[in-house]
Amino acid sequence: MPIIHKRKEKEKELFPEADGTILRMKQVYYSYPSGQEALQGISLNLTPKEKVALVGPNGSGKSTLLLNIIGILRGEGDIQVSGLDVIDKNLPTIRAKVGFVFQNPEDQLFSPTVYEDVAFGPLYMGLSEEQVHQKVEYALDLVHMSDYSARLSYHLSAGEKKQIAIATVLSMEPDVLLLDEPTAGLDPRSRRNLINLLKELPQSMLVATHDLLMVRELFQRMVILDRGKIVADGQTEEILQNEELLQAHGLELP
Repeated sequence: MPIIHKRKEKEKELFPEADGTILRMKQVYYSYPSGQEALQGISLNLTPKEKVALVGPNGSGKSTLLLNIIGILRGEGDIQVSGLDVIDKNLPTIRAKVGFVFQNPEDQLFSPTVYEDVAFGPLYMGLSEEQVHQKVEYALDLVHMSDYSARLSYHLSAGEKKQIAIATVLSMEPDVLLLDEPTAGLDPRSRRNLINLLKELPQSMLVATHDLLMVRELFQRMVILDRGKIVADGQTEEILQNEELLQAHGLELP
């Protein structure tokens, strides 16, 4: 695929090896217990502060790819985060460096109050009460929810829950954010707030999404995944102008 070839040439120019690679996947395979191949030889690099959209039709392997990065699913091949192999002994460190935001924020909000939800990670790390408090304040400020500390998590709107779910991982001060369908189920105002938030955050990001309008606005680089394989990896605007490519892989701009 010419787009992949161009991307590799551009990557050498913009992101030479000496600059470091924060996430590296090399020939990653994953099959479900049924035998279905979900990932078929995925190779993907992410550099510091780079924000990349991962798009593809339902069942293409997007969520499976993200879950392999943090070791919830374990396939074959090599995955490194900040130079650490994704293996059992490194998982606690890797999961502090990589913040995963699930599609359904209620999968991450299980404490009575917002403060307790955001404090869970730092408490698990064994930090002091004062350190935990500082990290909670820091994370809530980043998502513009400082006034929500005492609120009941289950009373929040869908958009507010999404922002608090992001705060729960930001409290760990990760280097990389993985987000699975972050705009799914949001009304227009909440979607806009979320996009603006993602623009502000400095972390590297790999974001699985069907929201091609968000992709166009937020991500310079776009990866198309279909049937467990990367079929395109390049500049977002170049890929989005290729209607034949998009249609061939179940994608369409509104």
